Amino acid sequence: MPTSQRARPKDRKEAIALVAAELFCARGYHNVGIEDIAQEVGITGPAIYRHFPNKQAVLAAAVEELVARFAGCVAAGAGAATPGERLDAALRALVRYTLDRRGVARLYQWEARHLDPGSQAGLAASFDRSVRALRELLLGVRPELGRRDAALLTSAALSVIASPATHRASLPRAKAEQTILDCVATVLTADLPAPEGPSDREGRPASDGPPAPDEPPAPDGPIAPEGRFALLPRRERLLAEAIRLFDERGYHQVSIADIGQAAGINASSVYTHFTGKAELLAAAYYRATSRLEHLTAAALAGAGTPAEALSRLIDTYVAYTFDQADLTAVYLTEGENLPPADLRRLRAAQRRHVDTWTGLLAELRPGEEPARVRFRAHAALNIVADLARAAGPSASESRTAALLRRLLISG
Repeated sequence: MPTSQRARPKDRKEAIALVAAELFCARGYHNVGIEDIAQEVGITGPAIYRHFPNKQAVLAAAVEELVARFAGCVAAGAGAATPGERLDAALRALVRYTLDRRGVARLYQWEARHLDPGSQAGLAASFDRSVRALRELLLGVRPELGRRDAALLTSAALSVIASPATHRASLPRAKAEQTILDCVATVLTADLPAPEGPSDREGRPASDGPPAPDEPPAPDGPIAPEGRFALLPRRERLLAEAIRLFDERGYHQVSIADIGQAAGINASSVYTHFTGKAELLAAAYYRATSRLEHLTAAALAGAGTPAEALSRLIDTYVAYTFDQADLTAVYLTEGENLPPADLRRLRAAQRRHVDTWTGLLAELRPGEEPARVRFRAHAALNIVADLARAAGPSASESRTAALLRRLLISG
C-alpha cells in the first residue's frame, strides 16, 4: 500500500475538513476556495455551509482534528506495563497516523497561523500538553536526561515523524514505518553535547506564534527603518523586510505598502526596485537557492571522504538555516505562490540539493535502498528546519549538528 493512500471518513463534516486540510497543505490556505474544497469532496459549494460558516472554520476543524489525533496517539500506550512500552506504543501510533494522513501532517505548523488568535492559543495549549506528555514518556525511559534535553530530543523526534509530509519519496508501508521508527530511535537515544550559553536567538519555543510585528509608523508617512536592516541599500532592505513579513504573517497577508513601511520607503517607491510582491517572493527564493548552492560547494570542496563531506555539509547547512531561519521558513512554505516558471526552476534546485545529501548518504550506506536513504535525508533536513525556529541555548547549532551526525553518520 503506498504511503500516501488514505481512506476518506464517512462523516461528511470530517471528510470536508480532511480534504480541506490536504488542499491547504498542498496549495496554501489563501490559494484554496470553498468551491475547490467542494469539488474535491464531490458536493456543491453551498453544501459546505451546512457544516461550516466560512473557510476559516473549516481550517479550525481540520487543525482541531489533527491536534486531537496527536493527543490520542501520545496516549496510545497508556495501559502498557513499562515506560519503554508506553513510549514505543505512542511513537508507533504517531508514525502510523502521519503516514495515513501524509498530506496533512504539517497543517498545524504552517497553516494554523491563519486562525484567529483565540483559536491559535487554545490549539497551541492543547498541542503543547501532548508534546510535554511525550517528553515525560521519554524521561521515563531515560531518567538521566534533563527536561530541556528531553524536550529537544522529543522535538527532533517529532520532526522526523512529520518529515514524510515534506517530500514525495515512496516506500511500501511497512518499510516506511520501520525507516521512520529507526530514525526516531536513533534520535531519542542520542547523547547531546553540553548546552551553550544564552544567545540572542533565545526567547520563544517552537510552538509559539511569530513575534509581534513592529509598531505601526506615525500616520504622516514612513519612518526610518530600525534594527539589523537599517544600513542596507534600499533593494536589499526591501527584500529583507519582505522575507521577515512573509514569515511572520504569510505571503497573502502582506501588502506592498506593508513592506515599504517596514523598510521606511513609500509604497510607490517599492516599484522602482520590484515589479510587485510576486517578484519579491521569487527574489527571496533565488537568494536562498544561490546562497545554499555556493555554501554547499565550498563545504564539499575540501572534503577527502564521503563521511567528511557529509559532516562538513551538516555544519554548513545547520549554520545557514539557523542564521536565515525566516528565509528558510518562507522557502519551505510559500512556494505555491511563486509564478509557475519560477516554481519549476526552484523545485529543480531543491531536488539537486537533496540529491547532494542522498548521494553522500548512499556512499555511507551502500546496502540501503535509495528510497530509504531519501527518507532518512529528509528526516535530517526537517530536524534542522524545525529546530532553527526554536533556536536558543538548548536547540543550538552545535547540538543540532550533533543530532544530524548521529542520525546520518554514526547512528
